[in-house]
Amino acid sequence: MWLKPEEVLLKNALKLWVTQKSSCYFILQRRRGHGEGGGRLTGRLVGALDAVLDSNARVAPFRILLQVPGSQVYSPIACGELLNGSDVYWAIATGATLEEINQHWDWLEQNLLHTLSVFDNKDDIASFVKGKVKVVSIEKMEDTSLLPHPIIVSIRSKVAFQFIELRDRDSLVEALLARLKQVHANHPVHYDTSADDDMASLVFHSTSMCSDHRFGDLEMMSSQNSEESEKEKSPLMHPDALVTAFQQSGSQSPDSRMSREQIKISLWNDHFVEYGRTVCMFRTEKIRKLVAMGIPESLRGRLWLLFSDAVTDLASHPGYYGNLVEESLGKCCLVTEEIERDLHRSLPEHPAFQNETGIAALRRVLTAYAHRNPKIGYCQSMNILTSVLLLYTKEEEAFWLLVAVCERMLPDYFNHRVIGAQVDQSVFEELIKGHLPELAEHMNDLSALASVSLSWFLTLFLSIMPLESAVNVVDCFFYDGIKAIFQLGLAVLEANAEDLCSSKDDGQALMILSRFLDHIKNEDSPGPPVGSHHAFFSDDQEPYPVTDISDLIRDSYEKFGDQSVEQIEHLRYKHRIRVLQGHEDTTKQNVLRVVIPEVSILPEDLEELYDLFKREHMMSCYWEQPRPMASRHDPSRPYAEQYRIDARQFAHLFQLVSPWTCGAHTEILAERTFRLLDDNMDQLIEFKAFVSCLDIMYNGEMNEKIKLLYRLHIPPALTENDRDSQSPLRNPLLSTSRPLVFGKPNGDAVDYQKQLKQMIKDLAKEKDKTEKELPKMSQREFIQFCKTLYSMFHEDPEENDLYQAIATVTTLLLQIGEVGQRGSSSGSCSQECGEELRASAPSPEDSVFADTGKTPQDSQAFPEAAERDWTVSLEHILASLLTEQSLVNFFEKPLDMKSKLENAKINQYNLKTFEMSHQSQSELKLSNL
Repeated sequence: MWLKPEEVLLKNALKLWVTQKSSCYFILQRRRGHGEGGGRLTGRLVGALDAVLDSNARVAPFRILLQVPGSQVYSPIACGELLNGSDVYWAIATGATLEEINQHWDWLEQNLLHTLSVFDNKDDIASFVKGKVKVVSIEKMEDTSLLPHPIIVSIRSKVAFQFIELRDRDSLVEALLARLKQVHANHPVHYDTSADDDMASLVFHSTSMCSDHRFGDLEMMSSQNSEESEKEKSPLMHPDALVTAFQQSGSQSPDSRMSREQIKISLWNDHFVEYGRTVCMFRTEKIRKLVAMGIPESLRGRLWLLFSDAVTDLASHPGYYGNLVEESLGKCCLVTEEIERDLHRSLPEHPAFQNETGIAALRRVLTAYAHRNPKIGYCQSMNILTSVLLLYTKEEEAFWLLVAVCERMLPDYFNHRVIGAQVDQSVFEELIKGHLPELAEHMNDLSALASVSLSWFLTLFLSIMPLESAVNVVDCFFYDGIKAIFQLGLAVLEANAEDLCSSKDDGQALMILSRFLDHIKNEDSPGPPVGSHHAFFSDDQEPYPVTDISDLIRDSYEKFGDQSVEQIEHLRYKHRIRVLQGHEDTTKQNVLRVVIPEVSILPEDLEELYDLFKREHMMSCYWEQPRPMASRHDPSRPYAEQYRIDARQFAHLFQLVSPWTCGAHTEILAERTFRLLDDNMDQLIEFKAFVSCLDIMYNGEMNEKIKLLYRLHIPPALTENDRDSQSPLRNPLLSTSRPLVFGKPNGDAVDYQKQLKQMIKDLAKEKDKTEKELPKMSQREFIQFCKTLYSMFHEDPEENDLYQAIATVTTLLLQIGEVGQRGSSSGSCSQECGEELRASAPSPEDSVFADTGKTPQDSQAFPEAAERDWTVSLEHILASLLTEQSLVNFFEKPLDMKSKLENAKINQYNLKTFEMSHQSQSELKLSNL
């Protein structure tokens, strides 16, 4: 087996090995004591030594050495002895039997021996051989004058890569090793290149691991059996690329078409012979020129798989696509409805998608991907791209190509906000300014060009260019990535720069570009012209000049190909921040536009509140462990509902900006407010609900504020498990027998009975009949209501007057509740008694203020039942509060929101920091227990 190259000293060791074969570069050796017919003393001693050694320390009986002429270093390649001249060699491979070592020897003679003579430098010979014989290994090599900063990715079977002038070489090596481990590191991969005329089908098979330090052999096997088993497992899948089943006849003669196609295939085969094929292929300047000419249709799909690295995903996930198809089959949801709606709009001009075969394959791929990645699901333009992929690849291969495009090559393109595409549009604008300054100067607003070019990037020119030309663009995209689209876009604008500079408006510029793109032809295409169904057509009488796609691509590489991938990524990072900020600003403006008509808060204050709300959300995302649910920010939701906060975040904001601060009671009031606003009970509230509540607190009328307070002290805001529910005032039942006449300091007496009656009548008249009547408040809930009012008055300048007023109002309401309780208890009497009571009962207003000098015995005998029967309504509370001017002044005085917002901006981070430090200290104490 092949070994990782390592130097071995041979001094005083020649007696242990016997040379079997030798050439000018390689020596095969046999260890003494193995395979000898005689019984020489040396052989017996060596054999006895090997027999008693531990299995891990035993030496293989055969090896091969590398002998570089004129060098003092010898390299053992597979286990074998040196003839003369060297004390050091490189161990490369071992053999347990003569047959095994002879196989390695034959491979060296067939694949390396005839190549080594072209090297002038002995170090290059050693490096080349060591790289060729290794088994899928990656290593950093020593720098030389010709090979600065090199790494060698070596494969035993016929191929090896050598890369030089690499930046951050260590990170690259680590990334490559990690990638190899993902591709079944414990199961070597095999290919088949038995046919030299065409590329082998890229199907991978596993074999056993040969040693611990290598990733496996890269050899060739036939994929016929794999294809048959795949067909048996997934009978619904179409077995071949659609273009093979729906061949079209072009306008050219068959001989002409085939001759051009054969020339391209011949050029590619020459490249394969020289630089390798499949994943081992070197990427050279020659291959870029071949791609720019257009990949032959028979090789297109396979090369797309290689260039995009989708072939690795395909090999790493056998049966994955078939399972996805089975899981997603028959499921109906919003995504599948969108897919069904777009199926017949995908390349309708191509015969492959004019029948159920192509439509069904497209449906399966799109649905399977939506099932795999629900975050993306399905977006428009994915159908067009997938249709073209299905033309040139098998169904499963098309699926993995779609994965490569959506998740690696065009990140963030396929979502509701198309952030990635907008970032690239912004980059494109900067490239226009740098490469086409005259055009940029003429068109003051380049956003018009960016909006026109958006479809270029989203569909890779497939939607605005004839199909036979656009596939050449896709060839370049899979080879060079998004760089190819940038430079081709610049080439299109440069070809039309003069006409665009003379255009009068954006509409005319759009027509110029659309007409140009619609007249791009591919003279080498073996199929007939297939127009773009999205292109614009003009009614010009004069024929429009035709541009060949090969010429356009060649110009794009020559004039605008100087942009490197690193430069484009740098520009992406730069513009991504601006695009994201623009999105956030747009979201903010849309939220404010929705909320402003519904509240009385000033727009500038509303902006500050939005920033505080969003900042609270963002701080929780990055500071809390575990992080909040992703559903708290959902860009697909309406603008006003995109950012949402939970109860703890709401409590922070309530403490910062609410005017109803109640000291220690503030947190409890915040919890109740959150429960009231959480209509759907998902433990999250959006910005609109938050500001609507604050609007009532700051700008509402007194009755609106009292109504909000009332709702905060009845279910669902107040629950049985409320933290303040175990109030000492909860039991026993409060009662009073004092009359509704109170003395004043000057000796006058005030009778509130008549005044309250009139207020209740007025409130009943003004009450909106369509408004749902609120449930009455029990005594426990009323006590919590009073506690909140007492807490709100704390540290108010009129604190003493307010306490005296609320005491008066509380007494009034307690007596009102007892009157209602007495009426309810009387209702439990017999029917006759009830009728008698109703006949002699006064009006509802009079019954409320009837004599309360006696306490009902039912209430004393059954305190729990009496507590349930004790109730007051919102109207009672509001009417009672209106009798005290100090309370009216408190709830109607203007409140300053701006000062609150200024303090909130300063203290928001401090409050969060204090909470996090307190939480850390608590966790530390618990851990020490």
